[in-house]
Amino acid sequence: MSFFKKLFSTEKKETLDKGLEKTKTTFFSKLSKAVAGKSKVDDDVLDDLEEVLVGSDVGVNTTLKIIERIEKRVAEDKYLGTEELNQILRDEIGGLLSETNTGEATEFEIPKDKKPYVLMVVGVNGVGKTTTIGKLAYQFKKAGHKVVLGAADTFRAAAIDQLQVWADRVNVPIVKQSMGSDPASVAFDTLQSAVAQNADVVIIDTAGRLHNKINLMNELSKVKRVMQKVVADAPHDVLLVLDGSTGQNAFEQAKQFTAATEVTSLAVTKLDGTAKGGVVIGISDQFQIPVKYIGVGEGIEDLQVFNKYEFVDSFFK
Repeated sequence: MSFFKKLFSTEKKETLDKGLEKTKTTFFSKLSKAVAGKSKVDDDVLDDLEEVLVGSDVGVNTTLKIIERIEKRVAEDKYLGTEELNQILRDEIGGLLSETNTGEATEFEIPKDKKPYVLMVVGVNGVGKTTTIGKLAYQFKKAGHKVVLGAADTFRAAAIDQLQVWADRVNVPIVKQSMGSDPASVAFDTLQSAVAQNADVVIIDTAGRLHNKINLMNELSKVKRVMQKVVADAPHDVLLVLDGSTGQNAFEQAKQFTAATEVTSLAVTKLDGTAKGGVVIGISDQFQIPVKYIGVGEGIEDLQVFNKYEFVDSFFK
């Protein structure tokens, strides 16, 4: 099927394969049990398959779309053997993802006409937000870009300290103030500093408090407004970081944050430690917001651009 293409380097692909190992093993062991003793894809098999997909955190709506596609194949073919189910699933999930115009990238890229390119990062505490920012800074710097970090999560001292650790590790400048400072003020200073240094990329960390959505909404709106005094169309991207290991909770956080602010892209982290990697398929399909990055390991190189072709290939390998 033309959906599948070889795009990643061998090393990068091996990291992705390894990162999805738990998801894949759990998914296929459940699938094997569902079709045990059956030779034909019938209603019972489809019911069991629906359960397997929902149980793998693909999400109910996306699961129903996949099942509908397979039912159509069964109706056309009249007799489909269960041994063909893996290939059919691979084709239909691939087909579903191919309908979105995202997940095509293979490298960490920034728009050539935005300088500095301003990325605002949102997400609740504990999802891997600071780590994602550090790894992004590393990848952008490795690609030859000058990067500046802004510690605008002033709600927790630990957030500022963690970002400083990453700035030191990656060897990029950071703009910060004391805990409790106005986040918008930090963002303003960061952009002014980045413009003065002729930086290519600015990554702004923000607080992730969801218990009071109105406060969060107001704060993020203020940060955006103040940044636009320095760079008129900033931020160019609002990246929501989600913890893939929380499965359906990641869907809930995506709903909450998209209600609080305009989210333009997603990063799904911690996929290597979970069997819930199916959440990437559901989130890609449901939110119509591109998944740009996935975390498939703890190493600095283990944040990857999300490429739907390579993802589905690794999932069904």
